[in-house]
Amino acid sequence: MYHRAVQPLLTTVVGSYPQPDWLIDRAKLGSKVPRVRAPEIWRIAPEHLEEAQDDATLLAIRDMERAGIDIITDGEMRRESYSNRFATALDGVDIVNPGTTINRSGARAVVPRITGPIRRRGPVEVRDMQFLRANTAKPIKITVPGPFTMTQQAQDDYYKDEEALAMAYAAAVNEELKDLKRAGADIVQLDEPWLQARAERAARYGVSAINRALDGIPGTTVVHLCFGYAAAVKDKPSGYSFLGQLAETRASQISIEAAQPRLDLGVLRELAPKSVMVGVIDLGTTAIETPELVAERIRAALKYIAPDKLVAAPDCGMKYLERDVAFGKLAALARGAAIVRKEIAG
Repeated sequence: MYHRAVQPLLTTVVGSYPQPDWLIDRAKLGSKVPRVRAPEIWRIAPEHLEEAQDDATLLAIRDMERAGIDIITDGEMRRESYSNRFATALDGVDIVNPGTTINRSGARAVVPRITGPIRRRGPVEVRDMQFLRANTAKPIKITVPGPFTMTQQAQDDYYKDEEALAMAYAAAVNEELKDLKRAGADIVQLDEPWLQARAERAARYGVSAINRALDGIPGTTVVHLCFGYAAAVKDKPSGYSFLGQLAETRASQISIEAAQPRLDLGVLRELAPKSVMVGVIDLGTTAIETPELVAERIRAALKYIAPDKLVAAPDCGMKYLERDVAFGKLAALARGAAIVRKEIAG
Protein backbone atom coordinates (compact mmCIF):
# COMPACT_ATOMS: atom_id res chain seq x y z
CA MET A 1 0.00 0.00 0.00
CA TYR A 2 1.07 3.58 -0.71
CA HIS A 3 1.92 5.82 2.20
CA ARG A 4 4.02 8.96 1.84
CA ALA A 5 6.82 8.31 -0.62
CA VAL A 6 10.34 9.17 0.49
CA GLN A 7 11.17 11.21 -2.60
CA PRO A 8 9.70 14.68 -3.06
CA LEU A 9 7.95 15.95 -6.19
CA LEU A 10 5.87 12.93 -7.02
CA THR A 11 4.19 12.86 -10.43
CA THR A 12 0.68 11.71 -11.24
CA VAL A 13 -2.20 12.15 -13.68
CA VAL A 14 -5.49 13.85 -12.91
CA GLY A 15 -7.45 10.79 -14.00
CA SER A 16 -8.19 10.14 -17.66
CA TYR A 17 -5.86 9.06 -20.48
CA PRO A 18 -6.81 8.92 -24.20
CA GLN A 19 -9.03 5.98 -25.08
CA PRO A 20 -7.77 4.06 -28.14
CA ASP A 21 -9.40 4.78 -31.50
CA TRP A 22 -10.41 1.12 -31.75
CA LEU A 23 -12.39 1.49 -28.50
CA ILE A 24 -14.26 4.78 -29.03
CA ASP A 25 -15.38 6.81 -32.02
CA ARG A 26 -13.60 10.11 -31.44
CA ALA A 27 -15.74 11.92 -34.00
CA LYS A 28 -18.88 10.99 -32.06
CA LEU A 29 -17.32 11.98 -28.74
CA GLY A 30 -15.99 15.25 -30.15
CA SER A 31 -15.41 17.71 -27.33
CA LYS A 32 -18.63 16.90 -25.50
CA VAL A 33 -18.70 15.67 -21.90
CA PRO A 34 -21.79 13.40 -21.62
CA ARG A 35 -23.97 13.77 -18.51
CA VAL A 36 -26.36 10.92 -19.35
CA ARG A 37 -25.22 7.76 -21.16
CA ALA A 38 -23.57 7.92 -24.60
CA PRO A 39 -23.41 4.31 -25.85
CA GLU A 40 -22.94 5.53 -29.43
CA ILE A 41 -19.30 6.43 -28.78
CA TRP A 42 -18.24 2.79 -28.24
CA ARG A 43 -16.97 0.91 -31.31
CA ILE A 44 -17.20 -2.49 -29.57
CA ALA A 45 -20.34 -4.62 -29.35
CA PRO A 46 -21.86 -4.70 -25.84
CA GLU A 47 -21.03 -8.39 -25.28
CA HIS A 48 -17.32 -7.69 -25.89
CA LEU A 49 -17.09 -4.20 -24.40
CA GLU A 50 -15.84 -5.09 -20.92
CA GLU A 51 -13.03 -7.24 -22.34
CA ALA A 52 -12.05 -4.43 -24.71
CA GLN A 53 -12.09 -1.91 -21.86
CA ASP A 54 -9.84 -4.24 -19.84
CA ASP A 55 -7.36 -4.35 -22.73
CA ALA A 56 -7.47 -0.56 -23.10
CA THR A 57 -6.90 -0.19 -19.35
CA LEU A 58 -3.77 -2.33 -19.60
CA LEU A 59 -2.48 -0.03 -22.36
CA ALA A 60 -3.10 3.03 -20.19
CA ILE A 61 -1.38 1.45 -17.18
CA ARG A 62 1.68 0.45 -19.23
CA ASP A 63 1.91 3.89 -20.89
CA MET A 64 1.91 5.63 -17.52
CA GLU A 65 4.50 3.19 -16.18
CA ARG A 66 6.73 3.59 -19.27
CA ALA A 67 6.47 7.37 -19.06
CA GLY A 68 7.80 7.18 -15.49
CA ILE A 69 4.72 8.49 -13.65
CA ASP A 70 4.81 7.76 -9.90
CA ILE A 71 1.10 7.50 -9.05
CA ILE A 72 -1.12 6.09 -11.78
CA THR A 73 -4.80 5.55 -12.52
CA ASP A 74 -6.73 3.19 -14.80
CA GLY A 75 -6.99 5.99 -17.37
CA GLU A 76 -10.80 5.95 -17.00
CA MET A 77 -11.03 3.72 -20.08
CA ARG A 78 -14.51 2.49 -19.08
CA ARG A 79 -16.05 5.94 -18.85
CA GLU A 80 -17.92 8.02 -21.41
CA SER A 81 -17.13 11.03 -19.22
CA TYR A 82 -15.47 11.61 -15.88
CA SER A 83 -18.84 11.84 -14.13
CA ASN A 84 -21.64 10.06 -15.97
CA ARG A 85 -20.71 6.45 -15.19
CA PHE A 86 -21.10 6.93 -11.44
CA ALA A 87 -23.82 9.60 -11.55
CA THR A 88 -26.16 7.48 -13.69
CA ALA A 89 -25.69 4.30 -11.64
CA LEU A 90 -27.59 5.58 -8.60
CA ASP A 91 -31.18 5.06 -7.53
CA GLY A 92 -33.35 8.17 -7.81
CA VAL A 93 -31.87 9.11 -11.20
CA ASP A 94 -33.92 8.99 -14.42
CA ILE A 95 -31.81 8.91 -17.59
CA VAL A 96 -34.59 7.49 -19.81
CA ASN A 97 -36.57 10.71 -19.39
CA PRO A 98 -33.71 13.12 -18.69
CA GLY A 99 -33.84 16.78 -17.78
CA THR A 100 -31.81 19.79 -18.82
CA THR A 101 -29.64 22.40 -17.17
CA ILE A 102 -27.31 25.21 -18.18
CA ASN A 103 -23.74 23.98 -18.60
CA ARG A 104 -20.51 25.83 -17.84
CA SER A 105 -20.41 27.52 -21.23
CA GLY A 106 -23.98 28.83 -20.89
CA ALA A 107 -25.62 26.34 -23.26
CA ARG A 108 -28.47 23.99 -22.33
CA ALA A 109 -27.34 20.40 -21.73
CA VAL A 110 -29.18 17.09 -21.27
CA VAL A 111 -28.66 15.81 -17.72
CA PRO A 112 -30.00 13.15 -15.34
CA ARG A 113 -33.36 14.00 -13.76
CA ILE A 114 -33.70 13.40 -10.04
CA THR A 115 -37.02 11.67 -9.36
CA GLY A 116 -36.43 10.00 -5.98
CA PRO A 117 -33.97 9.63 -3.10
CA ILE A 118 -30.34 9.36 -4.26
CA ARG A 119 -29.01 6.00 -3.09
CA ARG A 120 -26.15 3.81 -4.20
CA ARG A 121 -27.39 0.38 -5.37
CA GLY A 122 -23.95 -1.15 -4.97
CA PRO A 123 -20.30 -0.64 -5.94
CA VAL A 124 -19.82 1.17 -9.26
CA GLU A 125 -16.04 1.40 -9.70
CA VAL A 126 -14.80 -1.40 -7.44
CA ARG A 127 -14.06 -3.82 -10.28
CA ASP A 128 -12.12 -1.01 -12.01
CA MET A 129 -10.08 -0.63 -8.83
CA GLN A 130 -9.46 -4.34 -8.44
CA PHE A 131 -8.31 -4.62 -12.06
CA LEU A 132 -5.91 -1.71 -11.63
CA ARG A 133 -4.54 -3.10 -8.37
CA ALA A 134 -3.96 -6.52 -9.94
CA ASN A 135 -2.01 -5.09 -12.86
CA THR A 136 0.53 -2.70 -11.35
CA ALA A 137 2.82 -2.51 -8.36
CA LYS A 138 2.80 1.30 -8.49
CA PRO A 139 0.84 3.51 -6.08
CA ILE A 140 -2.65 3.89 -7.53
CA LYS A 141 -5.44 6.45 -7.50
CA ILE A 142 -9.06 6.32 -8.60
CA THR A 143 -11.45 9.20 -9.18
CA VAL A 144 -15.15 9.69 -8.39
CA PRO A 145 -17.28 12.69 -9.39
CA GLY A 146 -17.81 14.99 -6.44
CA PRO A 147 -21.22 15.68 -4.85
CA PHE A 148 -21.27 19.40 -5.65
CA THR A 149 -20.49 18.83 -9.33
CA MET A 150 -23.09 16.07 -9.71
CA THR A 151 -25.67 18.41 -8.15
CA GLN A 152 -24.93 21.03 -10.80
CA GLN A 153 -25.20 18.38 -13.53
CA ALA A 154 -28.75 17.30 -12.71
CA GLN A 155 -32.34 18.53 -12.92
CA ASP A 156 -33.73 18.19 -9.41
CA ASP A 157 -37.42 17.28 -9.51
CA TYR A 158 -37.39 15.53 -6.12
CA TYR A 159 -35.43 17.33 -3.38
CA LYS A 160 -36.06 20.82 -4.78
CA ASP A 161 -33.18 21.87 -2.53
CA GLU A 162 -29.66 21.96 -3.95
CA GLU A 163 -27.92 21.48 -0.64
CA ALA A 164 -30.09 18.47 0.28
CA LEU A 165 -29.34 16.90 -3.11
CA ALA A 166 -25.60 17.53 -2.69
CA MET A 167 -25.60 15.89 0.75
CA ALA A 168 -27.46 12.87 -0.63
CA TYR A 169 -24.88 12.55 -3.40
CA ALA A 170 -22.14 12.95 -0.77
CA ALA A 171 -23.49 10.01 1.23
CA ALA A 172 -23.48 7.81 -1.89
CA VAL A 173 -19.93 8.92 -2.76
CA ASN A 174 -18.79 8.19 0.79
CA GLU A 175 -20.05 4.60 0.53
CA GLU A 176 -18.25 4.20 -2.81
CA LEU A 177 -14.97 5.61 -1.47
CA LYS A 178 -15.02 3.20 1.49
CA ASP A 179 -15.44 0.27 -0.90
CA LEU A 180 -12.69 1.60 -3.19
CA LYS A 181 -10.29 1.83 -0.26
CA ARG A 182 -11.13 -1.74 0.74
CA ALA A 183 -10.50 -2.81 -2.88
CA GLY A 184 -6.94 -1.48 -2.77
CA ALA A 185 -7.04 2.22 -3.67
CA ASP A 186 -4.04 4.06 -2.25
CA ILE A 187 -5.50 7.46 -3.11
CA VAL A 188 -9.07 8.53 -3.87
CA GLN A 189 -9.99 11.74 -5.65
CA LEU A 190 -13.18 13.76 -5.95
CA ASP A 191 -13.55 15.61 -9.26
CA GLU A 192 -15.21 18.94 -8.49
CA PRO A 193 -14.70 21.28 -11.48
CA TRP A 194 -18.04 22.98 -10.90
CA LEU A 195 -16.83 24.55 -7.65
CA GLN A 196 -15.09 27.09 -9.87
CA ALA A 197 -18.02 27.53 -12.24
CA ARG A 198 -20.63 28.09 -9.50
CA ALA A 199 -18.56 29.79 -6.80
CA GLU A 200 -21.53 31.44 -5.06
CA ARG A 201 -23.30 28.11 -4.54
CA ALA A 202 -20.00 26.43 -3.68
CA ALA A 203 -19.48 28.97 -0.90
CA ARG A 204 -22.82 27.95 0.62
CA TYR A 205 -22.45 24.17 0.74
CA GLY A 206 -19.46 22.98 -1.29
CA VAL A 207 -17.17 22.39 1.68
CA SER A 208 -19.83 20.64 3.78
CA ALA A 209 -20.71 18.31 0.86
CA ILE A 210 -17.05 17.42 0.28
CA ASN A 211 -16.51 16.82 3.99
CA ARG A 212 -19.51 14.49 4.11
CA ALA A 213 -18.16 12.56 1.11
CA LEU A 214 -14.72 12.21 2.73
CA ASP A 215 -15.96 11.39 6.23
CA GLY A 216 -13.98 8.46 7.64
CA ILE A 217 -11.89 7.95 4.47
CA PRO A 218 -8.28 7.19 5.47
CA GLY A 219 -5.08 7.97 3.59
CA THR A 220 -4.52 10.56 0.88
CA THR A 221 -7.73 12.16 -0.37
CA VAL A 222 -7.77 14.66 -3.24
CA VAL A 223 -10.21 17.30 -4.49
CA HIS A 224 -9.62 18.30 -8.13
CA LEU A 225 -10.99 21.51 -9.57
CA CYS A 226 -10.28 23.12 -12.91
CA PHE A 227 -11.69 25.47 -15.53
CA GLY A 228 -12.93 22.65 -17.78
CA TYR A 229 -11.37 20.45 -20.43
CA ALA A 230 -9.15 22.37 -22.85
CA ALA A 231 -11.04 20.68 -25.71
CA ALA A 232 -14.23 22.44 -24.61
CA VAL A 233 -12.98 25.60 -22.85
CA LYS A 234 -10.45 27.62 -24.86
CA ASP A 235 -10.30 30.90 -22.96
CA LYS A 236 -9.60 30.33 -19.30
CA PRO A 237 -9.48 32.84 -16.45
CA SER A 238 -6.12 33.46 -14.79
CA GLY A 239 -7.48 32.95 -11.28
CA TYR A 240 -9.89 30.74 -9.33
CA SER A 241 -13.15 32.18 -7.99
CA PHE A 242 -13.31 29.38 -5.39
CA LEU A 243 -10.12 27.89 -4.00
CA GLY A 244 -8.92 29.06 -0.58
CA GLN A 245 -12.10 27.65 0.99
CA LEU A 246 -10.81 24.14 0.21
CA ALA A 247 -8.25 24.53 2.99
CA GLU A 248 -11.26 23.90 5.26
CA THR A 249 -12.06 20.50 3.73
CA ARG A 250 -11.09 17.07 5.01
CA ALA A 251 -9.12 16.49 1.80
CA SER A 252 -5.38 16.14 2.34
CA GLN A 253 -4.55 17.32 -1.18
CA ILE A 254 -6.01 19.87 -3.60
CA SER A 255 -5.52 19.54 -7.37
CA ILE A 256 -5.46 22.73 -9.47
CA GLU A 257 -4.97 23.68 -13.10
CA ALA A 258 -2.09 26.13 -13.58
CA ALA A 259 -0.22 25.67 -16.88
CA GLN A 260 -2.75 26.66 -19.57
CA PRO A 261 -4.35 29.56 -17.64
CA ARG A 262 -0.90 30.80 -16.49
CA LEU A 263 -2.20 30.82 -12.93
CA ASP A 264 -0.62 33.15 -10.38
CA LEU A 265 0.92 30.49 -8.15
CA GLY A 266 0.77 32.77 -5.14
CA VAL A 267 -2.65 31.14 -4.59
CA LEU A 268 -0.80 28.09 -3.26
CA ARG A 269 -0.36 30.00 0.00
CA GLU A 270 -4.14 29.93 0.45
CA LEU A 271 -4.16 26.14 0.59
CA ALA A 272 -1.70 25.64 3.45
CA PRO A 273 -1.31 23.16 5.11
CA LYS A 274 -2.64 20.94 2.29
CA SER A 275 -0.41 19.27 -0.24
CA VAL A 276 -1.19 20.43 -3.78
CA MET A 277 -1.31 18.73 -7.16
CA VAL A 278 -0.20 21.49 -9.52
CA GLY A 279 -0.91 21.36 -13.25
CA VAL A 280 2.41 21.85 -15.06
CA ILE A 281 1.34 20.31 -18.40
CA ASP A 282 -0.78 22.47 -20.74
CA LEU A 283 -3.50 20.38 -22.40
CA GLY A 284 -4.64 23.27 -24.58
CA THR A 285 -1.84 22.57 -27.05
CA THR A 286 -0.62 19.44 -28.81
CA ALA A 287 2.97 20.71 -28.49
CA ILE A 288 4.87 18.45 -26.11
CA GLU A 289 6.64 20.35 -23.36
CA THR A 290 10.36 19.94 -22.95
CA PRO A 291 11.49 18.51 -19.60
CA GLU A 292 13.22 21.87 -19.01
CA LEU A 293 9.95 23.78 -19.40
CA VAL A 294 8.24 21.39 -16.98
CA ALA A 295 11.12 21.88 -14.53
CA GLU A 296 10.72 25.66 -14.84
CA ARG A 297 7.00 25.41 -13.99
CA ILE A 298 7.74 23.19 -11.01
CA ARG A 299 10.38 25.62 -9.73
CA ALA A 300 7.81 28.44 -9.99
CA ALA A 301 5.45 26.47 -7.72
CA LEU A 302 8.23 25.68 -5.26
CA LYS A 303 8.51 29.40 -4.47
CA TYR A 304 5.23 28.99 -2.57
CA ILE A 305 5.11 25.35 -1.43
CA ALA A 306 7.60 22.81 -0.04
CA PRO A 307 8.78 19.95 -2.30
CA ASP A 308 7.19 17.31 -0.06
CA LYS A 309 3.83 19.10 -0.41
CA LEU A 310 3.95 19.39 -4.21
CA VAL A 311 2.70 16.76 -6.67
CA ALA A 312 3.26 17.54 -10.36
CA ALA A 313 0.51 16.64 -12.84
CA PRO A 314 -1.18 17.65 -16.09
CA ASP A 315 -3.75 20.44 -15.74
CA CYS A 316 -6.72 18.12 -16.19
CA GLY A 317 -7.74 14.77 -17.64
CA MET A 318 -5.97 13.83 -20.90
CA LYS A 319 -8.99 12.10 -22.49
CA TYR A 320 -9.31 14.45 -25.47
CA LEU A 321 -5.65 14.31 -26.60
CA GLU A 322 -4.13 11.92 -29.11
CA ARG A 323 -2.39 9.07 -27.34
CA ASP A 324 1.11 9.82 -28.67
CA VAL A 325 0.79 13.44 -27.54
CA ALA A 326 -0.45 12.41 -24.09
CA PHE A 327 2.39 9.92 -23.68
CA GLY A 328 4.97 12.51 -24.75
CA LYS A 329 3.61 15.02 -22.27
CA LEU A 330 3.69 12.47 -19.43
CA ALA A 331 7.27 11.48 -20.26
CA ALA A 332 8.24 15.17 -20.17
CA LEU A 333 6.44 15.52 -16.84
CA ALA A 334 8.45 12.67 -15.31
CA ARG A 335 11.75 13.95 -16.71
CA GLY A 336 11.07 17.53 -15.65
CA ALA A 337 10.29 16.43 -12.10
CA ALA A 338 13.49 14.36 -12.08
CA ILE A 339 15.53 17.46 -13.02
CA VAL A 340 14.18 19.46 -10.08
CA ARG A 341 14.39 16.51 -7.72
CA LYS A 342 18.10 16.23 -8.53
CA GLU A 343 18.58 19.95 -7.89
CA ILE A 344 16.90 19.67 -4.50
CA ALA A 345 19.03 16.67 -3.55
CA GLY A 346 22.10 18.78 -4.35
